[in-house]
Amino acid sequence: MMFKWLFSKAVREGCAVLKHYRRLLAAQRDILSPQAIAGVMAPMNHLQAAIAEGANTGAIRIKAEELQFAAEKWLKPYPNAAWRENVEVLLVALAVAMGIRTFFVQPFKIPTGSMQPTLFGVTSKPDFSKIDSRQDRTRVDAQVAEQVKLRDTMQIPTGWNSFKDWLAGNSYVHVVAQNDGELQAVNPPTKFLIFNICQTLVIGGVPHTMWFPPDYGEAPLEYRAGLRKRTDFQSGQFFHKGDDVVKIRASAGDHLFVDRLTYNFRKAERGEIVVFATLGTEIQQQDQFYIKRLCVLPGERVQIGDDRHMIINGRRIDASVPHFENVYGFNPNKPPHESEYSGHVNGNAASTYGLPSNLAPRFPDAETVFTTDSNSYMVFGDNTCNSSDSRTWGTFPAKNIIGKCFFVYWPITSRFGWGNQ
Repeated sequence: MMFKWLFSKAVREGCAVLKHYRRLLAAQRDILSPQAIAGVMAPMNHLQAAIAEGANTGAIRIKAEELQFAAEKWLKPYPNAAWRENVEVLLVALAVAMGIRTFFVQPFKIPTGSMQPTLFGVTSKPDFSKIDSRQDRTRVDAQVAEQVKLRDTMQIPTGWNSFKDWLAGNSYVHVVAQNDGELQAVNPPTKFLIFNICQTLVIGGVPHTMWFPPDYGEAPLEYRAGLRKRTDFQSGQFFHKGDDVVKIRASAGDHLFVDRLTYNFRKAERGEIVVFATLGTEIQQQDQFYIKRLCVLPGERVQIGDDRHMIINGRRIDASVPHFENVYGFNPNKPPHESEYSGHVNGNAASTYGLPSNLAPRFPDAETVFTTDSNSYMVFGDNTCNSSDSRTWGTFPAKNIIGKCFFVYWPITSRFGWGNQ
C-alpha cells in the first residue's frame, strides 16, 4: 500500500478524498439519518476497495467522483466553509506553536543588563539612570555632563546606515519642542498586542507624538519610568521652541530561545546560563523570569573571595572551568567595571571599589560561607557591578528552572547565534 501511495497520484488523491469524507461523516453521524449514512458509506467502501485492490487510475478516480457526488447529496453543507477551514488551520498552528513553546523552545527577551557583556539587556545613549546621586557632587556633575554630551553630539543615521542600525537592534526617538511651554504630561504608550504604537508628551498644551517608541526594559509599575530615567526630563520642565525634548538611541535587549527539553534528561550544570521563575523565592518582584549564570549546585559551600573569584567546597573557580573562561578572564589589577567581565564582587570588595555597599548582603566578606540545601541553586549575573542575583536574595528551588540559553535570534550583532554560553 505504501508503494502504491508513493508512486501513484491517483492513489494519493483517492486516499485524500477518503480521509476527508470519513472525517465529515464522523462529525455529522449523530445528526444524519440511517439512509444518509448508508448512502455515503457505500461509495466510501467502494473507493477503499479499489485502492486496496490496486485498481487502475481511471477506476480509482471514478470511485472518488462517486463518493464526492454521494457526499454532496447526503452530507450537510457547512455554513461559511472557507472561514471554518481557515480558523481550523489557525487553531492547529496555534496548538503546534504552544506545544513547541511548552516542551521544546521558548522565546525570551532580556530587559536588564545583569548578564552583560555576555547577553545584553535594553541599553540607551544617553542614559541618565546610570548616574549614582550618592556620589560626591563633582562626580555627579561630571557624569551628567557626559550624558548631555552624548545626547547633543548624537547623529541619527539615514538611508542604508539606518537599516544597518535597525538590524543591530537600535532605534531612535527624537522629539523637538514645537512651542514654548512646560512639560505637562507623559501619556502611556498606545499598544497593540506586544507592540508600542505611539506615545504622547504634552508641552504647553501641544501634544508631541513619538511613533513606535522603544521598549526601555523597565518594570511596568510606572510606564514613564524608563523614558524619564534615561532622558532625565521632569514634569514642569520648561522647553523653548526647537529644544530637544527627547533625543535617544535605544538598543533592544537580546531576544533568545530557551531550550526547555535538555533538562528533562539531565540536571543543570555549573556555568550554564539558565532561565528560572522567581515565584516562591525571596526576590521582591515575584512571578517573573530571570536569566543568570548557574554557579552553585545543591549541597555546596560557596564563598566569594576579595580577589573576585568563587570558592566552592574549598576549590577556587577560575577561567579554566568550563563556561567561566570570560567571567574570570579579567585583569586582576583592573577594578571592576559596569558591563565588563570582572568576576564576582563580595560586599567588602564592593566598598573597596566604591560600589554600592548593599551589592552582596549574603556575601559581606571573603570569610562568609553560604551552603545550599539539597534541592536549590545559586546564580550570579556576569555584570557583577549591576546584578540582582544570589548575592542579594540567596537560593531558588531546582523546580523553578525553565531551561537554558539556546540561541540568540535578535538583534543581528556579534551575540547572534549559539555562541553566548
